[in-house]
Amino acid sequence: MRDPKRLKVFQLADELAVAVYEATKGFPKDEWFGLRSQIRRAAVSIPSNIVEGCARSSEKEYLHFLDIAYGSALEVEYQLSLAHRLGYLDAETHRSLNEAAAQTAKALNGLIRSLRKT
Repeated sequence: MRDPKRLKVFQLADELAVAVYEATKGFPKDEWFGLRSQIRRAAVSIPSNIVEGCARSSEKEYLHFLDIAYGSALEVEYQLSLAHRLGYLDAETHRSLNEAAAQTAKALNGLIRSLRKT
């Protein structure tokens, strides 16, 4: 079994999830079950799928969960953009979170590509 805590990509994803939770605390109440809930679920999906993939015995299953995590990272990037355009995130918070999401997606993509080469 792989240890997800030893993966840099897991650390990035975990930090992003915490940051998204913190940044979305101030969303309007009418978004608590809308965009706020969706962006939080997508952000938590990234490290969760890395952990689940690490627990799988086959490389194919591991890659499957990494692919899901990658899709969730891209989903978070879009949702951050939408939240910013709707005025729920200020420019600096959006920039910081978007950079973290992009860095996480890039790291996931690199891991996926390296595993597919072997």
